This record gives sequence, C-alpha cells and structure tokens, in this order.
Amino acid sequence: MSKTIYLYTDGSALGNPGPGGYGIHLEWAGQQYQKSFSQGFELTTNNRMELMAVIVGLELLQKSPLEVVVYSDSKYVVDAVEKKWVFGWEKKQFKGKKNEDLWQRFLKVYRRHKVHFQWIKGHNQHPQNEWCDQLAVKAAKSKEKLKDSYYERLHRERE
Repeated sequence: MSKTIYLYTDGSALGNPGPGGYGIHLEWAGQQYQKSFSQGFELTTNNRMELMAVIVGLELLQKSPLEVVVYSDSKYVVDAVEKKWVFGWEKKQFKGKKNEDLWQRFLKVYRRHKVHFQWIKGHNQHPQNEWCDQLAVKAAKSKEKLKDSYYERLHRERE
C-alpha cells in the first residue's frame, strides 16, 4: 500500500486584509480515499490562508512519516520551503518576518513527514486546485468564521 499523500491547497482573502479562508483536498495515492476540508476566518491575509491550508492539511495526517506532495499555487509558500528561506528565518528567530506564528507551526508538522512541494499555476483549470479555490472562497464568505487572533492582535497594534 502506497504511503504517498497528495495534498492540494489554496487560500483566499476577500480584501487583504479581509475575511479569508482555506481549502484542502487530500488524496491517498493508489487508493480511493479523498477528503476535502475548509475553514473561514474573520480577518486575515491571503498569504496566511495559503500557509494555513498547508499546515492544516499536514496536521490532518494521523500517521507519520508519510510521503506528502503538496500542490500549491502560492509562490510565497512554495519558494519559502523549496528555496530553504524558512530555515534561515528560523535560525534568525523570524526577526522581521511576517506570519512567524504560522511558520513555526508549519515547521513542527513539516518535520514529521517527507514533504515535497509542487507549484501549480492558479486558475489554470487544474481540477483539484480549482476545487480548493472554491472551498477557500466559500469559507471566506461563510457566516461560520473563526478569529485569526494572532493576526488580529498584530493588525490592531499597527493601526
């Protein structure tokens, strides 16, 4: 049985900042297993939702280590990991970097698996990416949204 998971992700913010959401679609290679998830937030940014989608998708995996291929249309997330920027940021304790809370959470779950990233062009008729985009936008528009407390606190401090 294959232990490879395909994790498709997308994030959205209606305004930046504004209400936002993420969409996740998981597929187990060689199996019929497919599952989708989404969540909306009251005030957040697009980059936070792109990263949150990857984090939550990895956190949903109950077995470890697994081979995970993450498909994302976010250059912010894909380049930060594939070009190893995030590991330099970590060494410098994320000084001057945005989304420190999420990057720390990402690194914790990232290290439990063997993760590869694949950038895909957004809004390019990729079925799983289009599905995740729909989930993310629907979650951002939902009345059932969570607070992104960390971001909201920082946003208030900057005003």
